[in-house]
Amino acid sequence: MTMKRFFLLLLLFHFHLPLSFAGQPNSMESVPDLQKSMYMVVDGYPCVRLLSLSGEIGCSNPRRDKVVAPILRYKNAKELAQPSTILVSLDDMQDLFSRISNDPSFAMNVGGVLVESGTEIRDKLRGFSPDLKFPQAEFAPYKDTNFEWNPNGSGIMWKPYNFPVFLLSQSSTVTLQEVALRNEIKKKTYIANVAELDLVMQTTKVGTRDSESCLREEACLPLGGYSVWSSLPPINGSASDQSKPIILTVASMDSASFFRDKSLGADSSISGLISLLAAVDALSHVDGLDDLSKQLVFIVFTGESWGYLGSRRFLLELDMHSDAVKGLNSDLIQLVIEIGSTGKGFVQGEKTFFAHTSMVSSITNATLDALKRAQGSLPSEGINVVSANTSNPGIPPSSLMAFLRKNSSTPGVVLEDFDTVFANKFYHSHLDDFSNVNSSAIVAAASLVARTLYILASDDKNLSSSALSAINVNASLVEELMGCLLDCDPGLSCELVMKYILPTNACPSHYAGVVLGEPTSKPNPEYVDDISRFLWYFLADRTSIPKGKASSICSEDCGKRGGVCIKSEAGGKEVCVDSTTRYVPAYSTRLKYDNGIWKVLPPNSSDPMGLVDPVWTESNWNAIGLRVYTVQDIAYDRLILLGGITVTVLAYIAIVFTRAFITKALKQD
Repeated sequence: MTMKRFFLLLLLFHFHLPLSFAGQPNSMESVPDLQKSMYMVVDGYPCVRLLSLSGEIGCSNPRRDKVVAPILRYKNAKELAQPSTILVSLDDMQDLFSRISNDPSFAMNVGGVLVESGTEIRDKLRGFSPDLKFPQAEFAPYKDTNFEWNPNGSGIMWKPYNFPVFLLSQSSTVTLQEVALRNEIKKKTYIANVAELDLVMQTTKVGTRDSESCLREEACLPLGGYSVWSSLPPINGSASDQSKPIILTVASMDSASFFRDKSLGADSSISGLISLLAAVDALSHVDGLDDLSKQLVFIVFTGESWGYLGSRRFLLELDMHSDAVKGLNSDLIQLVIEIGSTGKGFVQGEKTFFAHTSMVSSITNATLDALKRAQGSLPSEGINVVSANTSNPGIPPSSLMAFLRKNSSTPGVVLEDFDTVFANKFYHSHLDDFSNVNSSAIVAAASLVARTLYILASDDKNLSSSALSAINVNASLVEELMGCLLDCDPGLSCELVMKYILPTNACPSHYAGVVLGEPTSKPNPEYVDDISRFLWYFLADRTSIPKGKASSICSEDCGKRGGVCIKSEAGGKEVCVDSTTRYVPAYSTRLKYDNGIWKVLPPNSSDPMGLVDPVWTESNWNAIGLRVYTVQDIAYDRLILLGGITVTVLAYIAIVFTRAFITKALKQD
């Protein structure tokens, strides 16, 4: 018996089995080689399970185990006879999910969905937005919430799906198309190529279906993170010592998408962020900022795509006079200027931007005049600033909505690249990437904002043209920021980011993420995402003045002396500077962190936005994966089993008859 096993093992190690998906024979010399040949791991970006106080959205395996189902192209899936993994092109995705929502018999056999990637499909699309036609309408400071700011919106990202969904990478798309085609060719054979989808959510395991129950069971975490604010020049002393009116300039660092880790938001939010950063950089080179009659403050919110978490929490922190907003006084905020989408403001050789105002007032009128004056100081740039259409119901979806719901008389202006409907036809989708924005439009918006802020802060109607012409935006910095924040090459491995931080991932994603640990104004760097950490260092650097000697090295007493250390994380030269740059926790105003547990607070009539706050949370999970392999049809397995049993029975009968025959023959002899 031992010799027989030896020869069987010898044969196994010398056989070359044709198990490769590429059709090439694989030489197997170990168990891992066998696994690689049998299982193909597929690159993909998942849609994950999110929860609110009222229920669930997003995607998850229906039970606690993996989903295994044959791969079928959607165009051939007229009817589903068995659970199947549907491979769908991007231009058919919205149609597929509409059918799933409206056809229960079809939906019950959808085991999973794999969405193809490809630039050729993208170029054919007239528009693709999984968000609503009026995003976050419940937070609007006006009653007309049926207005369609986002006409391409389908709303599919706000529905629950009890099956896993992955966006394939471009290379995986080609491979899976071949696999699906192979299934069609071998339709009448007894083998099939299946997808194994592992998207088991912790909330599914423990049976929690809303934010309150899953937080109680510690099966999820609240969405949010850390916003960053900075003043130029730095604010010294306590808030009570400040008397200058504040001009607050706002942008957002987060975006959303159907697929968690493909939320770039190039135009929807990041174009405005880059414009803000470039404007700060331009103003930081101007002399005499201490002599301005108004204080410039810049803040970049996170969590705005999920109920304006950053702006609402910032306003609450102001009310509580917390350390996170030390140096600021809400009564001194005279004007809010928000930089929204700016990346598509380049049309037919002209850079056009629209100013959406919160109300008609002397302050907003002065702001519009300053914008026009700044435009006039840039004659060679071809910039045009237009007041938004008065037929609009109000300001578009923006952080300014939170300020207006808090105080309806807050003067504010939102600068956008659209008038009545979004210019971005890929709003809150994975297609809103680097190729969806124009760098010259972002530079133009930054130039416009920088000069407008200087005009407003100086409060000098006789400001010389030479003073304005000295404020110039660095176009190379804008290009660099776009490469860092909107692409994987170089992505967060770019020189500018590496100057300040050591990123955990090279590819940027602007999904808000979840709050880790206890929220505080001085968080553990491990609990702050790459984007927030980079923005903190960048703003601290650009808005700073040297602490004592220009080469002042950081020491333990830098913070005690009111300074901050910059360039410390990346291991470079540490410098102690004066800079008012702080983190502000961003999470729902309906949540409280108490002894390591998140608790939902009852609604408060003094917080009108809290009354409609969904309180978004994200389910925990152990692992997420997608792989493909070949299996035999169960009918074929049963046939083989039946054949084996038949052969065994016949062999037994033959042995019995043979033995009886031989015994009889021997007796006759």
